[in-house]
Amino acid sequence: MLPRHQDPIVAIATAPGRGAVGIVRVSGRGLDALVQALCGKALKAREATYLPFRDAHGAPIDHGLALHFPAPHSYTGEDVLELQAHGGPVVLQLLLARCLQAAAEPDPATGRPCLPGLRLAQPGEFTERAFLNDKIDLAQAEAIADLIDASTEAAARSASRSLAGDFSREIGTLREALIHLRMLVEATLDFPEEEIDFLQKADAQGQLDRLQAQLAEVLRKTRQGALLRDGIKVVIAGQPNAGKSSLLNALAGAELAIVTPIAGTTRDVVQQAIQIEGVPVHVIDTAGLREGEGIDEVERIGIERAWAQIEGADAVLFLHDLTRAGQATYEAADAEIAALLDTRLPASVTVIDVWNKADATDIAPLAESPTASNGHPAHESLRLSAKTGTGLDALRQRLLELAGWQSGAEGLYIARERHVQALRRVEDHLEWAAQHLGAQAQSLDLLAEELRLAQNALNEITGAFSADDLLGVIFSSFCIGK
Repeated sequence: MLPRHQDPIVAIATAPGRGAVGIVRVSGRGLDALVQALCGKALKAREATYLPFRDAHGAPIDHGLALHFPAPHSYTGEDVLELQAHGGPVVLQLLLARCLQAAAEPDPATGRPCLPGLRLAQPGEFTERAFLNDKIDLAQAEAIADLIDASTEAAARSASRSLAGDFSREIGTLREALIHLRMLVEATLDFPEEEIDFLQKADAQGQLDRLQAQLAEVLRKTRQGALLRDGIKVVIAGQPNAGKSSLLNALAGAELAIVTPIAGTTRDVVQQAIQIEGVPVHVIDTAGLREGEGIDEVERIGIERAWAQIEGADAVLFLHDLTRAGQATYEAADAEIAALLDTRLPASVTVIDVWNKADATDIAPLAESPTASNGHPAHESLRLSAKTGTGLDALRQRLLELAGWQSGAEGLYIARERHVQALRRVEDHLEWAAQHLGAQAQSLDLLAEELRLAQNALNEITGAFSADDLLGVIFSSFCIGK
C-alpha cells in the first residue's frame, strides 16, 4: 500500500444538491475517540442511533442517525462512521468541517488528537480501500461504478450480477483450471528423468481444450456485458433535408431536433442515448453535408463537426431522400459523400444506406452503394419512413446485429473493454500453448511460459496482480465519497 492508504479519510457520500438525506462518511483505524467527540457517546456496533450533531460550541448542526461499523465488518474493511443528516448542501458541509475539526481536537482520555491525519477522500478512495482490504476484487469494484452509471435496466441488472461476484467466479474457475494445467507442465519440467509421461496421463491436451472452450464462453458473455455498459455510437449523415433530424426524433420518440424544410437547419451535433433491448445506442444527428456557395461560417463549422463525429462512429446511417432519387445533381452529391465515407472511415465501420421518405414515393432504392471501395464492403440498404415509422424496427434490429448483440442472452454480467482485451490476450496465449503442447518435450518450457502469461492476464481482471497506475485510472473515475 502507498502511504496515503494509511490516512483516515472523510467525504460527503451522497450526490451534490438538495435531498431528503445526506451522508458524511469517515473511514480509518481507531475511530472511537472521534465517535465520542462527534456524537457525545460511544455507539453500538452496526446500530443506528438518533442524536444531535453538535458543533465545537455544543450548538446542534442537525439531528440525524449515526452508525459505527468497526473493522473488519464494514464497506472499506476499516472502522467506518456514517452520519446521516438532512440532505442540504450547507448542512453537509458543516458536518464535514466539524469532522475535520473534531479529528484535530485532543482526546480527553489521552490528550492526543482524536484522529490525527484525517483528510478529504479522493475520488473512489473508499472503494479502493475495500479492494485493498480484500472486501471486494477489482472487477467488483468496477461494477460499483458501473451500477451507478448504468443507463438501462439491463445494464443495471448486469452490473449487480458483477458486484455479487458472478464475473469474478467465472474468472476464478478459469484461473483454477489454468493453475492445475501449469502444475502438470512444471512437474514434467522439474522431473524429466521420470519415465511416466505426466502430461499424457493427466490428459493435458483435454484439459487445455476444455479450458479454451470455457474461455470462449466467458469471452462471449464479456463482450455482451461490455456492450451493455458502453453501447454503440451511431451517426446519422447525409445531405441537407434528407430527414436526419426526423430520423433522430423517430428513434428517440421525442422532438429533440428542429425539423424544417430549410436546408442547413441543423447547425450543430444533436445527441440522444436510446436503448434497444437494453443496449445503449448513442444516436447522433449531424449537420447536412454539402459543398459549394451559400454556406455560411456557422454551417461550415457544423459540417466539420459532423465529419468529426462520423469518423468516431461505430456505425453510420447514410441517409438518402427517396423523393429526390433520379435527380442528377442530388445523386452526384450523394456519390461524392459516399466516396468520402469510404476514404475516411476504417473498414471496420459499417455504413448503411437508409432511404428515407418511403411514405412519399414508390421509387425503389438501389440495392447497394456502387461506390463502396477502399476495403469497405458494399453498403447495406434499408428503406423506411421517419414520418410514419415504417422500417424503424428493421433498422433497430440491424443496429443490434452490427453491435454483436445476441437477443435473449441470460445471466450476463457487466464488463469493460479492458476485461475483453485481457481475455483476448488469454485466448492468444492459450492458442500458442496448444501449439507448444503439440510439439511435446521440445517446447515444454515455452508451453509453461504461455500458461504463465495467460494466468497473468486473468489476474489483471480481478486485481490479483495489477500495477498501481492501473488502479489509479480505475478509481479516479469514481465519485467523491465512493
